[in-house]
Amino acid sequence: MAFYKDNYDVIVIGGALAGMSCAMRLASEGKSVLVLERHNLPGGVATSFVRNGIEMEATLHEMMSLGPTDDPLYIRQYLDEMKVAIDWLRVPEAYELFSPKDNIDIELHAGRRADGTWVCADEIEAKYPGTKGEVNRLLELCLKVYESTLYLNEHTLSKLQMLLQHEELVKTAGYSAKEVLDNAFHLPESVKKILAAYWIYVGQPLSTLPFTIYAFLMADYMKGGSFVARGFSHEMALAMQKRCEEMGVQYEYCQNVEKILVKDGHVYGVRTSRGDEIHARYIASAPYPNTVYGTMIEPQSEVPAQARKYANAMPMSVTNFSVVMLLDRKPEELNIKSYSVFSSEVPFDTDVFWAEGKKHDGWSYVTTICLNYANPECTPEGMTSLSITNLPLPEAFDDVNADNYYEMKRSIAKKMIEQVNAHLGVNLLDHIVEIEIESPMTIARYTGMYQGGIYGYQHSMDNSVVGRLEDVEREQYIKGLVGCASHQLVGDGMACNINNGRIASKIILEEMAKEAAK
Repeated sequence: MAFYKDNYDVIVIGGALAGMSCAMRLASEGKSVLVLERHNLPGGVATSFVRNGIEMEATLHEMMSLGPTDDPLYIRQYLDEMKVAIDWLRVPEAYELFSPKDNIDIELHAGRRADGTWVCADEIEAKYPGTKGEVNRLLELCLKVYESTLYLNEHTLSKLQMLLQHEELVKTAGYSAKEVLDNAFHLPESVKKILAAYWIYVGQPLSTLPFTIYAFLMADYMKGGSFVARGFSHEMALAMQKRCEEMGVQYEYCQNVEKILVKDGHVYGVRTSRGDEIHARYIASAPYPNTVYGTMIEPQSEVPAQARKYANAMPMSVTNFSVVMLLDRKPEELNIKSYSVFSSEVPFDTDVFWAEGKKHDGWSYVTTICLNYANPECTPEGMTSLSITNLPLPEAFDDVNADNYYEMKRSIAKKMIEQVNAHLGVNLLDHIVEIEIESPMTIARYTGMYQGGIYGYQHSMDNSVVGRLEDVEREQYIKGLVGCASHQLVGDGMACNINNGRIASKIILEEMAKEAAK
């Protein structure tokens, strides 16, 4: 009996969050969908692992864009619409910023009151009197840009309509986050640094980060807070995979797609490593365009010159380096007091941090996550789950090879642990029960993502989300082939990838409708 059908409406390459999101939406519209996943688990880096019988979180911390059940944000709305059941736990605070060289140590919480004021504005006001009004005004602007960006995900508008209906987005779209913070608001430098702490999660310094991205991130986190799955990120991935199959999606593991088959400028199928040739007129692709256009299209003569130029011109955004530890004491016994802490050994300066991320030595800004404060049952009683993370650029690892890899990653991990030790006043090395070090090479090997990329391409002033929204369909250089991962539109985290999957399905459904109408 044939393992695959003769033909599918859509083949999804990659069963991570974007791929599963795309598959669910297509299946909800009655399309036959095949998901081919190279690993033996769903979710890509949204996963966990077991050491010594204890499950440990592997992914990049929390999920944004959910919001509480009584005021859901767009990702919770979408997952609810798709009937994906996940037990979400609210993260207690937004973050703590600890920058002793700036005399900054403050913890902020998410939330917006009924009168429109923001909780974090009051917290900043308590330490920096006279700033509440400006912080509220900034976050209200962020919220308007956030809402406009979500609207444009689903609608196409003329320039006049954009100006009339989304004035705040249009007025700020051409400016960096630093330009808006410096010129449109009267805030002391310390407060601007506090409000820039999340920059590490977008992987671009404020001087070149589009304000649109900054505004989206701040409004999303500060309005709806963030969440983790009670059963770790693996629970989220399994819930989405289960729902895919319930909706009729064929999901196959350990199936590596080697080639995307193209004829006369249109895809017609894929070929797997084991030799299966499977046919479909539409393909949603998780691999980066660098890999797709460079090695996967068959024949290579079908790759337009413009597609190669596009892939080569797009600079890679950040990758990931994390030290994940299980410790033998409770968090409070180790002086760990918060879920999420951003800490800097030098005066807070995102341009300095960005430059440091171009090499794999001397990172002065890291984030630590203590999962126990969001999920008290994540470890056995009396233990702590702690991760330390930096998001460097892939180029930082250009000189790493098989001979120096293990020495490199252990050296970096030790320095990161010692940096956190200095903050806590505790030697964590004395308390490690289990430890895993996740490098860009880990990501590349585990997921196959180009250069270990987790955030797609850089969002700079030359390549902003507004421009990508306008060009998303023009970037389909081969008919029927649609990007479906962090490289597609906005790559900053798990929620964005779920949204990218929705956008990919929308593009495919629109193209199918046009084809049917001919």
